Amino acid sequence: MTTYIKPYDIEALINSLPGIEVITDSSQVAKLSQDYHSFSPVLAPKLAGKVGDIVLRPANEQEVLKIAATCVKYRVPITVRGAGTGNYGQCVPLHGGVILDMTRMQEICWIKPGVARVEAGVKLAALDKKAREIGWEMRMVPSTYRTATIAGFVAGGSGGIGSIQYGLLGDRGNLLALKVVTLEDEPRFIELRGDDVQKVNHAWGINGIITEVEIPLGPTYPWAEVIVTFAEFMAAARFGQALADADGMIKKEIAVFASPIPQYFTPLRQYIPDGTHAALLLIAEPSLELLPGLVQQHGGKITYQKVQEPGKGVNLLEFTWNHTTLHARSVDSSITYLQSIFPADLETRHGASLQLVEHMYRYYGDEVMMHLEFIRVNGAAIPAALQLLRYTTEERLNEIIRHHEEQGIFIANPHTYIIEDGGRKVIDPEQLKFKKMVDPYGLMNPGKSREIGRV
Repeated sequence: MTTYIKPYDIEALINSLPGIEVITDSSQVAKLSQDYHSFSPVLAPKLAGKVGDIVLRPANEQEVLKIAATCVKYRVPITVRGAGTGNYGQCVPLHGGVILDMTRMQEICWIKPGVARVEAGVKLAALDKKAREIGWEMRMVPSTYRTATIAGFVAGGSGGIGSIQYGLLGDRGNLLALKVVTLEDEPRFIELRGDDVQKVNHAWGINGIITEVEIPLGPTYPWAEVIVTFAEFMAAARFGQALADADGMIKKEIAVFASPIPQYFTPLRQYIPDGTHAALLLIAEPSLELLPGLVQQHGGKITYQKVQEPGKGVNLLEFTWNHTTLHARSVDSSITYLQSIFPADLETRHGASLQLVEHMYRYYGDEVMMHLEFIRVNGAAIPAALQLLRYTTEERLNEIIRHHEEQGIFIANPHTYIIEDGGRKVIDPEQLKFKKMVDPYGLMNPGKSREIGRV
């Protein structure tokens, strides 16, 4: 499929796009060719020096269409990016070409009760703020929600804060529609609705340029941030599971951290004594009355509780999900991470999960520090994990990954830029079929899929 030619006639391409914002400054182009793959000591050297030739910033869909047609004409690879908050090199161009920065497309098309339609570059926090004005909010957001864009989240993300209630982004019903631009000889707009959105969802921009997203919203609540500390890690883990299983309590975030991870949270140190383990929670105010009894049952202590004020003061959400890794690496750059989902026992629903959590916690000690994020999968609340790992060698990292997989733990490997080697493991045949149709010349983010490279 790969038929693009290098070197490209970049000057001819630029001259064919009058009126469209172009960035050619090498330092700016290099900056906009990167994401947070530096979290991985494996990816960092592999992606070093990978930059685009130019950056284009379309202001509307018609400009996207013109850019697509011009890239097809000159056979120039195109890599789409939002805010660049991904961690696997999703928006790092392997073969140069055009970096398509979608951040100027920030129109909120409309918001109705329970649903919103927005342009690709809308920031998640901006959409959330607007939706709250009519009593709704985003169902789930990553910890980077202040800067992340909606299309970037769809193309490169999978879940986050809110996944304890609504599951993952790829679950049926969490994404309603996508509008994409193709890279055919005559590029066009395609509207994907219902299950067809999976042809593009979490495909790292290899299957179409997303210009609009339609998503369902959830009812908003007055949220309270809570920190609970524990003397024993497994008590914290069991508390997290019990809270996750309490269907009558409305919650948006349950994160559990083994010591010494909380010591990396400098602004929170006064609430988490050294040597203790912590749970960071976001709970609806009407459910707060029931929390102290559950905390007491598991031997915990509430050390911080405050009604959430978006945009004001310390925000506990920015210590969860992969912001945890960011805080840890700011103290110790040798730390990297894993992404895991612990399997649930079919009868007890979660018994096997906690047993495996305890096994891995005791087996690795401080080499693999336990960070749990409770999510809903197939109707059951289970612990996922973004464990912090003290990196030594790639061989040791792969050995740890293999050990987890041998125990039945699913690893979405964050140390690869190949889709099949990460969370997906395989490419959906429908995605392959769609790819052939919308990108016949293999110009979209080439090199990110092993299977597509063979087509």
